[in-house]
Amino acid sequence: MLKYIFLTLCVFVALFPIVWVIMSSFKTNAEILSNGVALPKSFSFVGYKDALTISPILSYFGHSVIITVAATALNVLFLAMAAYVFARCRFKGRDVLYFVLSLAMVIPMTALLHPVYSVVQTLGLYDTKAGLILVYTALNLPMSLLILRGTFLSIPKALEEAAYVDGAGFVRTFFQIMMPCAKGGLTSAAVLAFLNSWNEFTFALVLTSGQSARTLPLSLSYFTAQFSFNYTAMFAAVTIAVIPSIIVFAVFQEQVVSSLTAGSVKE
Repeated sequence: MLKYIFLTLCVFVALFPIVWVIMSSFKTNAEILSNGVALPKSFSFVGYKDALTISPILSYFGHSVIITVAATALNVLFLAMAAYVFARCRFKGRDVLYFVLSLAMVIPMTALLHPVYSVVQTLGLYDTKAGLILVYTALNLPMSLLILRGTFLSIPKALEEAAYVDGAGFVRTFFQIMMPCAKGGLTSAAVLAFLNSWNEFTFALVLTSGQSARTLPLSLSYFTAQFSFNYTAMFAAVTIAVIPSIIVFAVFQEQVVSSLTAGSVKE
């Protein structure tokens, strides 16, 4: 009984802030200030209209879609190749290299700001979508590598051996045999990379200066810095920013949870 009470409490604590923000986006400022937890008296979309007027949220939304989708696709593609090699091939320094790449997971993001900024400036990619795509692809490297390596290790080697016997080469075996078998791990890595890239704020702020490449999280700074009195519009902007993440996770949550909790990974 206590277990279910605890789980119910955890779900409530996790969902309440999201539901509260979404419901507040349909209220007026007076309703929010008078009773923040009450339901709206009438559902109004004035807050969303104000949000679209106050900040370039639609433009930033488009930038976020392009950058996040491209970074996620590149991350999953390249890390799937790397993870497959780490899982199946034996070469000198393999374990050391894998340890070094995995160690990047514990490095604080703030410690990477200056070196990443210097590299992006040197490559001439400052204030460009390509620069952010490159950075986001690299930032999700440790987690994707960890997930995908474990996924490939759990796939029986007999499948590859059968493919080789039938005349398939290394590349064909990887794309036509191993990639479909690793669908669960690929989905998990893609979802986590998408969420991290979509919600990333610090590098988007540091690596951009104009309007041509800035992402959706930066649009929220318009409200906190200049229009903090318009709570309805601010909550509407936050709702627009978080809804895609919720949809992506809700659609693929089963694959993500099953992949991350699988206990049959062969090391």
